[in-house]
Amino acid sequence: MSECNCNHDKFYEDTLIPKVGVVTDIRQETPDVKTFRVVAPDGSKLFEHMPGQCAMVSVPGVGEAMFSITSSPTNKEFQEFSIKKCGVLTDYLHAMEVGEEITVRGPYGNNFPVETELKGKNLLFIAGGIGLAPLRSVINYVLDNRENYGTVDILYGSRSADDLVQLKEIQEVWMKAPNVNVYLTIDREQEGWDGHVGFVPSYLKEIGFDTNKVALICGPPIMIKFVLQGLQEMGFDKKQIITTLELRMKCGVGKCGRCNIGSKYVCKDGPVFHCDELDEIPAEY
Repeated sequence: MSECNCNHDKFYEDTLIPKVGVVTDIRQETPDVKTFRVVAPDGSKLFEHMPGQCAMVSVPGVGEAMFSITSSPTNKEFQEFSIKKCGVLTDYLHAMEVGEEITVRGPYGNNFPVETELKGKNLLFIAGGIGLAPLRSVINYVLDNRENYGTVDILYGSRSADDLVQLKEIQEVWMKAPNVNVYLTIDREQEGWDGHVGFVPSYLKEIGFDTNKVALICGPPIMIKFVLQGLQEMGFDKKQIITTLELRMKCGVGKCGRCNIGSKYVCKDGPVFHCDELDEIPAEY
């Protein structure tokens, strides 16, 4: 029998053993979304990651769940998670205060190919609701390495102006960055909102982007479905479209089977997939 050369001990240490994280900042983004800033007890960053990767956030005795790391890897001081209040664990997290502790393990999954196929390309980010959270890491990575990428277009929509996540950063950083165009929309008319009104897939067609871009998408499944259709109608090839699937992940290492879809595991083969890879996924997903 040949001896395995893989370093299992380091793998378990790096990704499976939870690290204690101290919450140093909590921002109320929307009525049901908060962003949590987390560091190690000594004030350092918990671990390194790449844009698009996830981590398991846990409160012992309450529960654990997988969340996108929304801060950019270029930030060397902390990690952030934008979390929507929608269950027992998230209810508990939303009731926490600065200074309290959680546990975090990761990073898990693959990442957006920022250092390979995206370099030198024009990029189109399309997000809906809390779906901006996974893309925020990529967008800030691109802006912090601006010379490596072409023009950046960001199309982001939500139910209302109050539900737009990271609005301050969008207005004060992204909108002021060179060669970056931001398009915001909300689903329905709202008093005090003078921007675009309409659903993201419709606004996408209305803008009519050139196809000399790579599109990165994240949002509710129904939004992703119609955005994919819209991009293909506009002439985008499936290989030009990248999305992230984060539903049903549980263990993070392909053991529990909860995120198994066809021949793939979202936690190990994803969560980042090219659109042409989605053709291999069973329709019922």
